[in-house]
Amino acid sequence: QVQLVESGGGLVQAGGSLRLSCAASGRTFSMYPMGWFRQAPGKVREFVAGIRWSGGTTYYAEFVKGRFTISRDNAENTAYLQMNSLKPEDTAIYYCAADSRYRGWHPDVMDYWGKGTLVTVSS
Repeated sequence: QVQLVESGGGLVQAGGSLRLSCAASGRTFSMYPMGWFRQAPGKVREFVAGIRWSGGTTYYAEFVKGRFTISRDNAENTAYLQMNSLKPEDTAIYYCAADSRYRGWHPDVMDYWGKGTLVTVSS
């Protein structure tokens, strides 16, 4: 069982930065793949970034490459998403998710979800 709580969302102007945090509980956190997803109103939930425990391999959606960075601190049971050069189209609720094993980054395969944190980017 894993519980996830996101924080760090807010309002920022285009070109600005935010850092999202995902605090996790559970003894197996360090072994779980962790990912960030986002969903705008009326839109499908989409993958943003992911990180695997083994080798620290990271994955990014094409639309955030070069702007966002995912990381994790296993000692503190926390995952992060550093978001730079934000655009209005990045506006969405951002969710932290975890899987019991790596099965890719489709939202339907993730086992655990946080409740989300809202990111709003103004022009």
